[in-house]
Amino acid sequence: MAEEKTVSRRSSSASRKKPKKNQIPFGVTLVAIILVIGIALGTKSPTLALFWVTGICFGAILQKGRFCFTASMRDPYLTGGTSLTRAVLIAFAITTLGFAAIKYGYAAQGLPMPGMSYVVPVSFATVIGAFIFGIGMVIAGGCASGTLMRVGEGFHMQLISLFFFTVGSLWGAHDFGWWKYHVISKGKAIFLPDVFGWAGAIAVQLAIIGLLYIAAEKYEEKRKAE
Repeated sequence: MAEEKTVSRRSSSASRKKPKKNQIPFGVTLVAIILVIGIALGTKSPTLALFWVTGICFGAILQKGRFCFTASMRDPYLTGGTSLTRAVLIAFAITTLGFAAIKYGYAAQGLPMPGMSYVVPVSFATVIGAFIFGIGMVIAGGCASGTLMRVGEGFHMQLISLFFFTVGSLWGAHDFGWWKYHVISKGKAIFLPDVFGWAGAIAVQLAIIGLLYIAAEKYEEKRKAE
C-alpha cells in the first residue's frame, strides 16, 4: 500500500507539472534582434559591429562552456574538481605560443612589440590585490566574465555583484594613479624573453604550465580517493 501511495503521489505530481514552453520563437526573435542591432551598428562603424558580434560569440561560448576563471581557482578548494583549472592552463599554453609568435614577429622586424604596456612591475601590491580579489570573487560567486554571464541568464542576485563590481572598478580607476606612483612602480617589471631569450622563455613558461596541469590532475585524483 505504501508503494502504491508513493507511485500515485509521483504520478500526480508529474501530472501537475506545467509543460515546458516552446523556446524556438524566443530564439528566433533573439537572433533577429541581434542581427538588427549588428546591422545598425555596422552602418555607423564597422568596428562597433565587430565588437558586437565578438561579444555575442564570447558570451555564448562562456555560457555553453560554463567557463569561469574564478571557478578554476575556487573549485579545487571547494569541490576538489580541477577540470576548469586544467582548461585555463591549456588556454594559457595556447595563448603563450600565439602571443610569443606575434611579439617575436614584431621584434624581428625591429618594430615596437604590441602589448608591452601590460608588462608591469611585480611587487607586494600584486599579492594584496590578488588576496582582495580572491575574497571578492568567492563572495560574489564569479569574476567579471562569470558575473556578466549569469546576469544574461537572469540571475537577479548577480545584478548586485555587477553593480558593486562597476562601483569598485570606477573607484579603482580614480585612485589608480596614486597607487601606481607610490606602490606599484616600486616593483620590478620582468619580461621573460629579456631573461631567458625567446625560446627559453617559451620553454620555461610551458614547463611551469605543464607542471601545474599535472599537479591539478593529481590533486583531483587524490580528492576523489578520499
